Amino acid sequence: MSREAAKKDLINRLRTIKGHIAGIEKMIEEDTKTCDDILLQIAAIRASVHKVGLIILEEHTKDCLLGENETLTKDEVDKVLKTIVKFIK
Repeated sequence: MSREAAKKDLINRLRTIKGHIAGIEKMIEEDTKTCDDILLQIAAIRASVHKVGLIILEEHTKDCLLGENETLTKDEVDKVLKTIVKFIK
């Protein structure tokens, strides 16, 4: 996937998440759904946000490890690993 296509995909995913959040806000304001329904939507949002993070992490890792650099320094590898650890915590 090209960088522009990946960017467009991420923006679409974030807009979908924003729509889900607005939906939850409406559910709470109108008091029309059960707690189970709201929690299910929150779980879906959490999974979607996690997926966005994974996509960004994957692209970042590819750029750093498979970019134009043919050799990476230990510091560059450590930086990528620290980013991965921060994300998965």
